[in-house]
Amino acid sequence: MPAIRLDCTKCDRTHAPGAVLNLCQSCNAPLFARYDLEQARKTLRRDSLPGRERSMWRYHEVLPVEDPALRLSLGEGFTPLLPAPRLGERLGSRRVWVKDESGNPTGSFKARGLSAAVSMAKVLGARAVCLPSAGNAGSALAAYAARGGLEAHVFLPRDIATLFVMETRAYGAKVERVEGLITDAGRVCAGLAREHGWYECATLKEPYRVEGKKTMGYELAEQLDWTLPDVILYPTGGGTGLIGMWKAFEEMEAMGLIGSKRPRMVAVQAEGCAPIVKAHEEGRPDAPPWPNATTHAHGLRVPKALGDFLILRAVKQSGGVAVAVSEEEIVQGTKDLCATEGLFAAPEGGACVAALRKLLASGQVTPEESVVVFNTGTGFKYVENMAPLW
Repeated sequence: MPAIRLDCTKCDRTHAPGAVLNLCQSCNAPLFARYDLEQARKTLRRDSLPGRERSMWRYHEVLPVEDPALRLSLGEGFTPLLPAPRLGERLGSRRVWVKDESGNPTGSFKARGLSAAVSMAKVLGARAVCLPSAGNAGSALAAYAARGGLEAHVFLPRDIATLFVMETRAYGAKVERVEGLITDAGRVCAGLAREHGWYECATLKEPYRVEGKKTMGYELAEQLDWTLPDVILYPTGGGTGLIGMWKAFEEMEAMGLIGSKRPRMVAVQAEGCAPIVKAHEEGRPDAPPWPNATTHAHGLRVPKALGDFLILRAVKQSGGVAVAVSEEEIVQGTKDLCATEGLFAAPEGGACVAALRKLLASGQVTPEESVVVFNTGTGFKYVENMAPLW
C-alpha cells in the first residue's frame, strides 16, 4: 500500500505523500514513509508469506509502490541467510550466520534501495535520476533507471575502480568522475540536480531508498522463524541499511510479527574513516566530518553521513556499539569468510568479520550469542583495489 504520510526524523513536521520531497521542508532532515500498519497486518502475516514471490516485494504492504506493474524490479532481495559454523569455529562463536547480499542484481545490497527509490521516482513523474556513489549505488541506480526508461546521472570519486565505471556506463548512465571523496561528488551532484530538475536518490535525501533497505530486517526475521538474533554487525558508511532495519523492527512489532526484543546493532567502520565510532565513544548525538578519510573498503569511505544521528540513535537504543577495524583486519576478515565458508565477499563484509573477532575477544559478544554478519556485496567488484593488499 502507498505511504499515508512522510514524517520528519528530527522535528515533528509531517508531509503529505505524492509529491517530490527530498528532505523535511522545516529542518532539512531525512523523511520516513509511514503506512497504515493496522490495515497492513491483516494481510502481512506469518502464514501469508510462504507462497509469495521470493524478492523484497513480498512485503509489499509496507513498501511505497502499490501497483506491481509500476515496480522496477530485477528480482532484488530475499537473499540467503547462511549458517557459518566454520567461520564461527575460527572466531570462537557457536551461532553465526552470514546474510549474503552478493547475489542481488548488480552484485550488492544497493539494489534493494534503488529498486524502491527509482520506482517511486518514476511514479512521481521524474524523467532523470542522480546520485553520488562509491561504486555499487551508482551501478544499481543505472540498472533500475534502464529498467524504467529513465535518464541516470552518477557522480563517482575519481579513484573508484574502473569496473564500477564500466558497469555503470554499460547500463546507459552518464558518469562524471569528481576529485575527492563521495561527499565532494555529492556536492556536485546536488548542484546539478537543482539546476536540471533531476530526482536526487542520494542516501536518505529522499524517503524511499531506506524503504527498500529495510526489507533486510523483514527477511532476517522471517528466515530466523521470527526470532531476531542477539547481535547484528553491519558495515556502516551512509548507514541506510542499519537505519532501515531498525525501522523495520518497529513496524514488525506494531503488526504483531515479532515481540519487543531487539538485536544489539553494531556499526562497523574502517579506522581510516570512523566518524560514527568516534561520535558513539564520545556520546555525541551526531558525528562531525572525518578528516582525510581513507580505506580500501570504498563503501565505508563516507566522512559525513546525512543520517548520522539516526545511526547513532539505533546503536544506542539497541545497547549496541560502533567498532573500527584496520585495513589489515579487513583483508584478514575477507580471507576468513572466503576460506571457511566459500564466500568471496566485499571488503565491507570482511570488516564485519574483523569486528566480530574484536568483540568476541573483548567479551562484548559471547560465544553463545546468535550473531548475523552482513556481507553487502560481491568481492569480484573489488579485485582492482584489493589485489595489492591480498
